[in-house]
Amino acid sequence: MPDLSVLIVSWNVRQLLLSCLAALPAAVGNALSCEVIVVDNASSDGTVEAVRRAFPQVQIIANDQNCGFAGGNNQALDVARGDFLLLLNPDTEPAPGAITELVHFIRNHPDVGIVGPRLRYGDGSEQSSRRRFPSLLILFTESTIVQECAPWLPWFRRYVMSDRAGDVPQRVDWIVGAAMLARRQLIDDIGGLDERFFMYSEELDWCRQARAASWAVAYDPAAEIVHYEGKSSEQVVAARHIRFFYGRVLYTRKYHGAVWAELLRAWLLLTFVVLWLREGSKWLLGHKRPLRAERMRAYCQVLHSRLNSW
Repeated sequence: MPDLSVLIVSWNVRQLLLSCLAALPAAVGNALSCEVIVVDNASSDGTVEAVRRAFPQVQIIANDQNCGFAGGNNQALDVARGDFLLLLNPDTEPAPGAITELVHFIRNHPDVGIVGPRLRYGDGSEQSSRRRFPSLLILFTESTIVQECAPWLPWFRRYVMSDRAGDVPQRVDWIVGAAMLARRQLIDDIGGLDERFFMYSEELDWCRQARAASWAVAYDPAAEIVHYEGKSSEQVVAARHIRFFYGRVLYTRKYHGAVWAELLRAWLLLTFVVLWLREGSKWLLGHKRPLRAERMRAYCQVLHSRLNSW
């Protein structure tokens, strides 16, 4: 059995996935035995054929429909054999030794069920990857027009743990799902990802389940991974908004109850009305009309969905 299984769920990011796979040998090193499983969610860009040509040793699960991030990872988890399981986004490039470092860290901390690395953007700047569990205040305001207008509000900094140094290992509430290393025992204890979260908030929910089962979640800055954020979801802007905020409503229902979830849904829809009116005003003034029209169409799709599904 391999020491490590690397699980990658991909959708229409062929070149990024190939770069990610090319970076894996140096990131894993020679000390670990490793298998790589790619789940392709019905890509139309020739991903499956390209991976089979360039990396014949990689196991591929080719779906005929998009099963989402949670569903795709659960497919990979069902066949993975490693003692440790790395859920890795296809739009990432692990630095040499990064994955070895994560495995070393979790082996030396037996109470840690999930550990995540330091993430960086493509330009080398640091990408926030540590989080506290979101309060209701965060659920109602983070990534909305409120944060856009008032990013200086103190609860946003606290949520992303800006009050704690990012260059030391630490226990956290949850980590961004671009790269999460879990131990096999955790999967045996809590299972895979909740597939009701198509994508977004599934890693938050998973880490919360881990914490509830008395596993620690940790951040290890000695492992660095470049994350070219959102390259799949940016291809479908309206669906990205719907999936992101639907996941938030679902999380709120799961941990705060139906009343708060419905209040959040109504509030989020109201923020999209405000956004639509803002773009419409700019369109009427003749400012970048194609862009304004595109955004208005996306916001209309969000409102039409009522955030009732992804």
